[in-house]
Amino acid sequence: MSVKYIPVQWNPNKWIYDAVMLAGVALFLWVFLYLTPEVLSHDQPVTAQIRNARAFGACAFVMLTVILCIGPAARLDRRFLPLLYNRRHFGVMTAFVALTHAGYILNWYFAFSSSDKLVGLLYANASLGQIAGFPFELFGIFALICLLILAATSHDFWLKFLTPPVWKRLHYLIYAAYFAVAAHVSLGILQDQKNHVFTVLFMLGAGAVIVLHLAAWLRERSEAAAKDGAWAEVARVGDFRDGYAKIAKLANGDRVAVYLMEGQLSAISNACAHQNGPLGEGKIIDCLVTCPWHGFQYDVRNGRSPAPFTEKVPTYRLRIMGDMVEVHPDANPPGTYVEPVPLPEPPPEPEPDVPEDGATA
Repeated sequence: MSVKYIPVQWNPNKWIYDAVMLAGVALFLWVFLYLTPEVLSHDQPVTAQIRNARAFGACAFVMLTVILCIGPAARLDRRFLPLLYNRRHFGVMTAFVALTHAGYILNWYFAFSSSDKLVGLLYANASLGQIAGFPFELFGIFALICLLILAATSHDFWLKFLTPPVWKRLHYLIYAAYFAVAAHVSLGILQDQKNHVFTVLFMLGAGAVIVLHLAAWLRERSEAAAKDGAWAEVARVGDFRDGYAKIAKLANGDRVAVYLMEGQLSAISNACAHQNGPLGEGKIIDCLVTCPWHGFQYDVRNGRSPAPFTEKVPTYRLRIMGDMVEVHPDANPPGTYVEPVPLPEPPPEPEPDVPEDGATA
């Protein structure tokens, strides 16, 4: 069995993104280990293994928090959209950091157990009926398994093999992983804290995730409710710029990119068939819009990639009511041609007054 897919190509933006991410992880670990020993109780006589386990565990939680904040932040403000770029590498790095944390735990706390380390880990706490002694390790194990599954299936091969809808639903595991990490931390680690600095940081991080998701959901809900009828408003005629798009969000959550090209409007899905990249951020050249993420191109009139490529995205119908451009929420099958809608002719300019014969100023 084989799957035809086009892997993501490296480019300068990806190198910069990953370099910034790695530098951020290294800086966090260094600050945690060496600059905040008193604040985080590292001035107490703990071993290097415990200190490292704390650092990598805290780093994994922070990285997971940032990942879950990027999505709603980008929905609330387009200036955060570049952070979505290459977020899968962010997730893979988080899985490695969490795995390192688990390794330090296993090889220190349970290295001297008379039984197998994994067995010792599972039997360390077994009081299911009370908070003290609750097996919080189970939540950590579950979260780690989720992160490893997400990292293993982040490659383009699995996106193509599973299809984008299935792949996207599988990657909702990120939310299950985050809730498990929150339970792991609150039921276990925070119980032994001598000071509450990390407790406050944990609450701020978890609160940011909840608040951002609620804010994004409420905003999109109010925008959908404000729209009248089946047709959704996109923008006023005068707001369009030739070669660029305006993006509209439909009541079902899908986004549509409406382009102005040589005085005519066309609409296609905002999600690239490759990795759901934001097509609406691309510029049109010769009827083709280029995905800003990985360079895939589509004809905005029919949603088809130029030959020999075969990718297709859905198209949409448009109409102009007054000076408002509207899009119908029912998507056409991917690759369906839709006749572009011309912009209305501007009203003729009034002719200058001609003075009558013999009239004087």
